[in-house]
Amino acid sequence: MNLDKEAMRTAIKAQIKRLAAMLDADASDLEPSELIPASGYIDSAGLLELIAWFESAYELRVSPEDFTIDNLGTIDAMVQFAHQRKGVA
Repeated sequence: MNLDKEAMRTAIKAQIKRLAAMLDADASDLEPSELIPASGYIDSAGLLELIAWFESAYELRVSPEDFTIDNLGTIDAMVQFAHQRKGVA
């Protein structure tokens, strides 16, 4: 598990691109600060799959109360959430 911020951004975006491709969408233009649900690149099932992958990849648990736009709505928010959970500055 690599907690380098740039490596995490790259890995999360790659996962989003993979999920988007399953819907015949190209998420290459997704910015780290862009709202993932509002982007239209993945659907709600894809978002759940992204979160499941995120939990597995970064060995953390996302509880229902943590499942918010502020914590998981953007690539940058996901990186920050993982860092907070892992105690990384």
